[in-house]
Amino acid sequence: MEQRGNAGGRVCMSQTVFPAHADHRGELSAGQLLKWMDATACLAAEKHAGVSCVTASMDDIQFEEAARVGQIITIKAKVNRAFKTSMEVGIKVTVQDVLTDVEKIVSVAYATYVAKPVGAGKIELEPIKLLSAQDHLEHTLAIERRRIRLGYEQVFKNLMQESNKEDTFEDEDAVSTEFTHVQSIELVQPPHANHHGNTFGGQIMAWMETVASIAASRLCRSYPILKSVNMFKFWGPSVVGDRLVFNAIVNNTFQNSVEVGVRVEAYNCEEWIKDQARHINSAFLIFNAVNDKGQLLTFPKIKPTTKDGMRRYRGAIVRRRIQLARKCMLSAKEDKPSDPWERSNQAYMSYSNVAALTHLAAKLGWEITSTLDDVKIWTHEEGDVLSLKVEMQVKIPSLLAFSLLSDFTLRQQWDKHVLTCEVLQAVNEDEKIYYVTSLPVTGHKPRDFVILVSQRQPCKPSEPYVVAVKSVTLTSVPPSPGYCRSEILCAGFQIYSGSNSNCTVCYFNQVTSGLMPYLAANLTGSSKAIEDTALECIKFLEREGSKS
Repeated sequence: MEQRGNAGGRVCMSQTVFPAHADHRGELSAGQLLKWMDATACLAAEKHAGVSCVTASMDDIQFEEAARVGQIITIKAKVNRAFKTSMEVGIKVTVQDVLTDVEKIVSVAYATYVAKPVGAGKIELEPIKLLSAQDHLEHTLAIERRRIRLGYEQVFKNLMQESNKEDTFEDEDAVSTEFTHVQSIELVQPPHANHHGNTFGGQIMAWMETVASIAASRLCRSYPILKSVNMFKFWGPSVVGDRLVFNAIVNNTFQNSVEVGVRVEAYNCEEWIKDQARHINSAFLIFNAVNDKGQLLTFPKIKPTTKDGMRRYRGAIVRRRIQLARKCMLSAKEDKPSDPWERSNQAYMSYSNVAALTHLAAKLGWEITSTLDDVKIWTHEEGDVLSLKVEMQVKIPSLLAFSLLSDFTLRQQWDKHVLTCEVLQAVNEDEKIYYVTSLPVTGHKPRDFVILVSQRQPCKPSEPYVVAVKSVTLTSVPPSPGYCRSEILCAGFQIYSGSNSNCTVCYFNQVTSGLMPYLAANLTGSSKAIEDTALECIKFLEREGSKS
């Protein structure tokens, strides 16, 4: 298998919004923007791969700002991580007003592209060159986003099984979903094809947006505005000469928004005669609508009239639950209580856990405050937030240190602040939820914690083992009168391999208000207390290592 890549997958597209690109409101049409985003991201992927690439999927897209005629759109795309034959490409879209020079973010999205060399040969992509701290950060988080993509179908299936247990839908005043069904057909011509002969993915997305908008307009009697897309997924290619049939229908309404499902099927001449369709694309698009004063309109309730319609109706509810959970995770505030652990948000909670630790470790400006032979302590201050970093040199293999430190039931053997620790849920082999209690400090109640521990093994030798920790809320474990329930915003370990017999263990903790004396993921308090706990951790690890 030939190796290709490492040319530096970064490109930038700048466009002026002309009337031909705009909709009836004088704003850049969502379809046109999707075409530009796909083209830019594809070129970034091809710059790294050195061969033709095709769109596999584009993750959830949120549109935060509208661009008007005369404004400048800038689209920056770069390859965040290369896997064997696929790549994650990050896309950032901004709009600039030429008169005021004000720049705003329109959208940030992630897309997956697959290298498709000419002929039947396969290639293996080389790793990307990481030139900055931000590159390293995105490279690390790309593997977490990939986990979410691969696990999405199972999460959706589990939530749908729960939804199927609910009562059937009944509302006499609701509008039938069949009223919103729209079908459209397009003949793929040479201008619609990309530079390697297949129908341009961005063009298909633009056609899908058009037909979905028509379906949504039948409910609101207005011009819908695309606000988000629940993943464009490309199941197969189409080529010049294919007939593409688009079917769109409203799946559900949610007060001020509506979800439209779109399915795309392709036919060549022979398939067209035999009515043998190829399913090449599906997506779910979310629209709002406003009146002349810019106020959000309320959509009428809808009712499914078939078994498949009921499936789509419930599926929209499940996708909304997942989308709201994602939004909550990504907009989490440091002063808010821990998020509830639910089926709909588990993937994003895990992502948020690992991402928070990765961001904390990558921060600049750490100041060293203490140095011993095997222990170094740093602090980082940002506003009212104090963070700690403790580096320990340990004479055992990194994999063994990872195994011992990721098992929090062993914590009492080296951390004197921990009183008890029990597993509440073994979610999977990488995620566990623990209930931890700490010893009381004079004048205070003992504290307890419900924490999510996410563990990750490295994909390559230069990357660390990760044990990320954050507080979560379980309805089955409410606060107890005998304890003061405390929160861990972000804590955990990064473990770097040294030789076969030693490693570097880095502990991080973002200290929340009032938590300093009581951290369940401890290594805190005065410098002496931190050093003592770190030394006990080293002794524990090396003692256990000598047994193996």
